[in-house]
Amino acid sequence: SIDEIIHPSVRETLRYMKVDYGLELHHDGDIPARSGMGSSSAFTTCLLKTLMAMKGRVVSREELFKKVIHIEQNLIKENVGSQDQVFAAVGGFNQIDFLPNGRIVVSPVVMPAKRLAKFRQNLLLVFSGISRIASEIAKEQIDNTQKNLVSLHAMKGFVDEGYKILTSPRADLDDFGRLLDETWRYKKCLSNQMTNGEIDYIYETAMKNGALGGKLLGAGGGGFLLFYVPRHEQQRVLKALGKYLRIPFDFDFSGAENIIYKPSYD
Repeated sequence: SIDEIIHPSVRETLRYMKVDYGLELHHDGDIPARSGMGSSSAFTTCLLKTLMAMKGRVVSREELFKKVIHIEQNLIKENVGSQDQVFAAVGGFNQIDFLPNGRIVVSPVVMPAKRLAKFRQNLLLVFSGISRIASEIAKEQIDNTQKNLVSLHAMKGFVDEGYKILTSPRADLDDFGRLLDETWRYKKCLSNQMTNGEIDYIYETAMKNGALGGKLLGAGGGGFLLFYVPRHEQQRVLKALGKYLRIPFDFDFSGAENIIYKPSYD
């Protein structure tokens, strides 16, 4: 029965979709689980989209991410935010605004193709080798919300500043890297579990060898670090961080997709 399924996302998504018959599911991931890359939400998003397509139901991207948020936050009851589900469903390079009334507004960050390509070329993604359970770290951050209001408001202000740097043709993209460094200094204060000796070593080594800024992705405690490094400095950074895995990546603008669509109308 569904109750016997150990994987919480599989169990609750199947239950939500009222799937009471046998299915064979195959899942392949390009990055480690529990690494701050939103892979858990991406998995749930793709599973739900697949099951809905199997039943002949086509949903909008907004409806998809709302359903995934409901599954993760209300059915699985995980301490997770809402941005990973939006990114997985929508794709693209966006600013996401979470309004007080609960509405989620997704706005593309519009940049000329050459500027976007240059920005992408200056980003390095490095795996710390540490996996962790995000919801446990996120719980401490939620509990510390009132204590961290000053830092949280400052970080919110960085969003507008970063948007201006990216979208203003005359702005220096390197300023975005320096802004990342400021953001990381605030983010470190949100939880005692945010960083550790290994993460601090990786970050400080990258900065000493040419990175202008960076941040730990996800809730904290491990996973991936994203660095902004001008291209002429990247080999020096990679050499200094030689024992750590670098993951090549690119922006995806399609979001979750059904590659083969053969619905069963039952």
